[in-house]
Amino acid sequence: MNDPGADKISRRGYFYVMLAAVFWAVSGSSAKFLFNQGVTAYELVQLRVTIASVLVFFWLIVFKRSLLRIQKKDILYFFVLGGICLASVQFTYLFTISKINVAAAILMQYLSPILIALYSVIFAREKLSATFVIALIGATLGCYLIVGAYNMSMLSLNLAGIIGGLLAAATFAWYSIQGEYGMIRYDPWTVLFFSLLFAALSWNIITPPFGSFFKPHAAVEWLWILYIVVFGTIIPYGLYLKGIHLIHATRASITATLEPITAGILAYLFLGERLEALQLLGAPLIIGSIILLQLKDKNQGNK
Repeated sequence: MNDPGADKISRRGYFYVMLAAVFWAVSGSSAKFLFNQGVTAYELVQLRVTIASVLVFFWLIVFKRSLLRIQKKDILYFFVLGGICLASVQFTYLFTISKINVAAAILMQYLSPILIALYSVIFAREKLSATFVIALIGATLGCYLIVGAYNMSMLSLNLAGIIGGLLAAATFAWYSIQGEYGMIRYDPWTVLFFSLLFAALSWNIITPPFGSFFKPHAAVEWLWILYIVVFGTIIPYGLYLKGIHLIHATRASITATLEPITAGILAYLFLGERLEALQLLGAPLIIGSIILLQLKDKNQGNK
């Protein structure tokens, strides 16, 4: 029989991830603006995770103090999740954007659903259905088209940007998988806070502690930095983890491929980048893949 409650939870999970993808797309363009102003990827990562961890801490201590408690045996888990995994996600993604255009960087990061699916088959021993494989192929092809990767000029990317993009995909996949494990025992906001905390600790060890805070930045730059902290980090990562908790990492990572669509629209509206016919074809492919996943979940609920 159909379970209305399960359908509602599933729809909520997809909505959370889609909203996170929109915030991330705007954040990517904002980061590119800052890089063009002379801010480095190292500086932006340190600012981003440090301020975000402080803001989430104060929010939790006021409204959800119980979510700040973890068991001692899980400290190592959160160190790996945040200090290594999330710290790497933040840097590789922003580093790639600093080296190549935003659309190409997003495309490369969204190879992560393929990596997650391969992990599920090889290590988790999950059986991929035909519906899931079709959705995976559709979303990947949609990403390929929406950023215009079929254009040979895209191949002029520098080696550092290509390596950064591949590492961004791998670390984002890793964070999605490891984050799902943590939410078996903890609330998504607990997972987010401690991953941000350990990421901040790592970046204040790797680079001079709080060094980025003493660099001169114009008022408009600080506004975009704060936007990236709140709407490009805290809110979307919180939504994404909640989405993973409801629909699992594999479906969440595919649903998040809405980000290239938003990035393409923003590039058209604010950067004057023209969308070609093949690029426009990518949007329905991605949306169709997401709908296919949702219908699959609904059909499973009817059984």
